[in-house]
Amino acid sequence: MSSRNSQANKAAARERLRAEREKQAKKDKVRRQFIVAGAVVAVLALAGGIGYAVVQANQPGEWDKAAKAELVAPKNTTGENGTTVVIGKADAKKTLELYEDARCPICSTFEQGVGPQIKKDLDAGKYKLQYVGATFLDKAFSGSGSKNALSALGAALNVSPEAFLDYKSALYSKENHPEEKDDKFSKDDYLLKIADEVPALKGNAEFKKAVENGTYNRWAIEMSKTFEKSGVTGTPSLKMDGKKVEIQKMTPEDFTASVDKAIAG
Repeated sequence: MSSRNSQANKAAARERLRAEREKQAKKDKVRRQFIVAGAVVAVLALAGGIGYAVVQANQPGEWDKAAKAELVAPKNTTGENGTTVVIGKADAKKTLELYEDARCPICSTFEQGVGPQIKKDLDAGKYKLQYVGATFLDKAFSGSGSKNALSALGAALNVSPEAFLDYKSALYSKENHPEEKDDKFSKDDYLLKIADEVPALKGNAEFKKAVENGTYNRWAIEMSKTFEKSGVTGTPSLKMDGKKVEIQKMTPEDFTASVDKAIAG
């Protein structure tokens, strides 16, 4: 092979190597661009997700909205904001005030032991019952079960006073009442399941709609304010015409003795 041919071959080889290097460099550049673009998209997506989560977290919750919603008071209520709930015969001369929180376990014991006697007394016209609902256990244990159950009780009261009393008994029953730290009453489905035990509420489309839509949520908030202004610090609590009634044992007999003493003055 001549010296000229050898030099030409070497030159051609160098040219091919340069071309391959340029081609590979272009591929590497494109690949880096794709990687950078993908990283930018991922960062933007992550930032967008975080931004959405922050926005959602700062959105007012159901009960924050309820506090500013239009007040709808149930039927069978009177007084400011419809927070006076009095049940019984109009000609009954005495009024027994009952203060309860839906999540309160002692209220559950009280209702199971004394609730039937109260219904008998109301039917006999012995006294009227003024109910005041509290929600302080939502603050104590977090959640919204007290408020949600009180709202559902408002929906039952809108049906009738009898439906209200029957539903209250069902909520406090041994089978249905959760432990105070268990926020089961915050679930509409659970409240509606219990309502099926009350003939006036079972299959009642208006009641169901009111519970699911939170129609009486604002009313429940206003009712809880009435409790806070009452000076009562615990539940269950009883007053006869504004004077405290002490009960030692939550039995019909002890309850009746205490109430008779309060009536007699």
